[in-house]
Amino acid sequence: MKTKETITIATVVKAPIEKVWQFWTKPEHITKWNTASEDWHTTKADNDLKIGGKFLSRMEAKDGSFGFDFEGIYTNVITNEKISYTLLDDRKVTVTFSTTENGVQITETFEAENQNSLELQHQGWQAILNNFKTYVEN
Repeated sequence: MKTKETITIATVVKAPIEKVWQFWTKPEHITKWNTASEDWHTTKADNDLKIGGKFLSRMEAKDGSFGFDFEGIYTNVITNEKISYTLLDDRKVTVTFSTTENGVQITETFEAENQNSLELQHQGWQAILNNFKTYVEN
């Protein structure tokens, strides 16, 4: 079996850990930041934040030309520290939250998929993470 490539992205959000955690995990916030570009939006988010719980974000092009569900099942949840999940295509993702003197460091590591280049995947996930940072800090 071939080992999947992993990609790691990160940012530091200037906000208290409790706010960062809430904005990351609450559906009413997820729909406001979960997009990689201006011409996309997340129209719906469901989140059952517990081990074995499911999440779903419906991502759609604003012009209605394309959309997809981003969904998976949580394998580990430690409040204000770590979230791990498995996507429906069996890729694993881990997100860690650590408080630093500059804010909350968010580090996301995910197994790459085969459709898009590693660089494109890195850029897309990083763009979403950057949107999250902007949303929380404003």
